[in-house]
Amino acid sequence: MNVGQVSGVFGVKGWVKVYSFTDPRENILQYSPWILKKNGKIQEIKLLGGRRQGSLVVAELQGISDRDIAAELMGADILIRKEQLPKANDGEYYWADLIGLDVVNEDGCKLGKVDHLLETGANDVLVVVHGELERLIPFLQQSTILKIDLGDGQITVDWDPDF
Repeated sequence: MNVGQVSGVFGVKGWVKVYSFTDPRENILQYSPWILKKNGKIQEIKLLGGRRQGSLVVAELQGISDRDIAAELMGADILIRKEQLPKANDGEYYWADLIGLDVVNEDGCKLGKVDHLLETGANDVLVVVHGELERLIPFLQQSTILKIDLGDGQITVDWDPDF
């Protein structure tokens, strides 16, 4: 599961700047080890510490004690194992659990599959793709999102197929 990206170096002792996808951003510091993926190369590394620094997070990683070595990590995706995440509460879902699910409306019309989600500020939006057609469906539970069945791999929505 992708939780962020190494975006730069911080200081001279090998700390890295991190753009975190977690909310709040510093929650990325709760997970260790990190699995860093860059150019097809995967490296598991233990997180030693870190803190929020403005809109970014800075982190100290085991075995990275030099700015030049840290610079080699720039652009690496920060992955964690799904088992490292806390269990979602009832009615809450991780985006990664929704990606790839079939989306159908109340009449059983297949609208496509969830390709990704967008965070708009007001509410999240499902990006549902069916061939060349892309639909943007507001993620409003009990309104447009009627049922999510992870076991069956399907989301039922109140959505007109012509939209």
